[in-house]
Amino acid sequence: MGLGGCIILIAAGAILTFATDWEMKGVNLDLVGIILMIVGLIGVTTFSSIARRRRVMVPPTTTVVEDERHHHTRDGYSDGYGV
Repeated sequence: MGLGGCIILIAAGAILTFATDWEMKGVNLDLVGIILMIVGLIGVTTFSSIARRRRVMVPPTTTVVEDERHHHTRDGYSDGYGV
């Protein structure tokens, strides 16, 4: 389950808990919503800790050489704008 799925679980749980007033026999929708929000929060924390471990900074092995271009003549079209 990715980050999007966790956010959907949190949103669905919040909707069931705070935005509905349905009554189902034998099912407490407020409790189901709270459980969904908790599972979503656990998923977000797990996903973020795994994603944090995957971020390994590798120094670049190639050198970057900047090319300096000097235009000695200006014919009006060398800069690309035609001015």
